[in-house]
Amino acid sequence: MLFWIALFAGLGLTVFYYSRHQPFPEISSRFALVLLVTGAILWLSTTAPRETGESVPAVVATVIGGAAVVIGVVQMSILRNDVIVAPFGGVLLCMGATSLMVDRWPGMEQTEQIGSFAVASLLVMLEIYLAFRGLVVGVQGISWSKSGLRQVRRGLIHGPKGAISHFERSWDMEDPWINAMSHAALALIHRHSGDVEAEREHVVELEKAGGWESVDQSWIEAIKEALGQIRSGPNRDD
Repeated sequence: MLFWIALFAGLGLTVFYYSRHQPFPEISSRFALVLLVTGAILWLSTTAPRETGESVPAVVATVIGGAAVVIGVVQMSILRNDVIVAPFGGVLLCMGATSLMVDRWPGMEQTEQIGSFAVASLLVMLEIYLAFRGLVVGVQGISWSKSGLRQVRRGLIHGPKGAISHFERSWDMEDPWINAMSHAALALIHRHSGDVEAEREHVVELEKAGGWESVDQSWIEAIKEALGQIRSGPNRDD
């Protein structure tokens, strides 16, 4: 039981740390909270009069890990908002499912053992892919671009969590059109803030990427509309 408590607590703290470096930190922060609360519940269960079944932590890990993988893959591959939930959910899924298989291993027939080994191997390969896709490849530029627009709408322009910081992380070598969108957004933001020199720098970079014509008009209008809701000037939102 102590192993499972340490696993949930350790993963929860790790996910919470990594969530601070995500464009949409609330997604992985909620997952971290679930992990920490689950670890606390398991710890409380050790003080209960009736002993908790040995398979309960593994079942809980499998259920939470499986749900996290499904939600995380959607967030990572379709919505492109988060890359943390899926790989860490995969760790729980692998640990929980493998533990359940090991507990039943002595009573399995040969065909069941072969099937269990195959399933465990698939889960490990899935986790390797999720870890590579989420932790090695990391956050895509479009994710920072989307979060940058959200920060503009919130009125958070400057500072480490401001829109400028988010757009400056959204460069993407494989999709140059994202770079054009980011330079356009930064040029408009600096124009709104009165920073003529910074605006000129991003306009020059935008011209290299095809100019204002290469950027979807709806994106430009969305940035202008969001900027129109906040007062101009070199405000700081540190």
